[in-house]
Amino acid sequence: MPSLLGQTALVTGAGSGIGAAISIALGAAGARVGVNYRGDPSAAETVVREIKRSGSHALAIRADVARSADVRDMVEAVVAEFGRLDILVANAGIQQDGAIADLTLDQWQSVIDTNLTGQFLCAQQAIRQFRRQEQPSSSRARGKIICISSVHQVIPWAGHVNYAASKGGVMLMMKTLAQEVASEGIRVNAIAPGAIRTPINEDVWSDPSEAKELLKLIPYGRIGEPKDIARVAAWLASDDADYITGTSIVVDGGMSLYPAFRSSG
Repeated sequence: MPSLLGQTALVTGAGSGIGAAISIALGAAGARVGVNYRGDPSAAETVVREIKRSGSHALAIRADVARSADVRDMVEAVVAEFGRLDILVANAGIQQDGAIADLTLDQWQSVIDTNLTGQFLCAQQAIRQFRRQEQPSSSRARGKIICISSVHQVIPWAGHVNYAASKGGVMLMMKTLAQEVASEGIRVNAIAPGAIRTPINEDVWSDPSEAKELLKLIPYGRIGEPKDIARVAAWLASDDADYITGTSIVVDGGMSLYPAFRSSG
């Protein structure tokens, strides 16, 4: 595990699934962690306790990432508690699925607001904070942002046009921000997970017949676990990845390799 001692991280959507696993991994690497949640605080408090058991500090913070004032207050709360912010993991995301003829404007807008605008608002506030504070002695970078995207930033997904559009937007937003702030020593990257065993897709992986069909899309032969993403995030936030910016790291067991073509040669 790379060392993040002396650094402070903020992870959005961290009450469960990928966000919770990333928060715990960053804490295990020595970072102080702001654990963001939007609804029930009990899950976020469980993550905080797990981080504290590893010897790091943590704080649960309620905020809706789609609301600018909430995001500003969230970053201010992290800085008030820990003195600075070094790492942002913009993970919060939702799905509201539907065929194009049936999808409502509210379904479209709520997914775009959380998945894309929410990441923009968090990145904007993080960059402002990175610029305000002293260069950290514990990191070669002035600040680090990790956007959690999806393989659907490149793979079309019928019936999920709002989700796919939001993740495609995250990819180009990340690259554009990375280009803009690299000269300041701020690194911006993304992780694009494939099928990961989280509550958002439990109806698929918990059903044996659905899981069997899903595995046909994963050449590596297993569904991913949140820890698969968390380990990459901890590494990407560390100095071991200091020369990486503007990059999406795909963690998908080969899902983005167009597995339907395996037998067409």
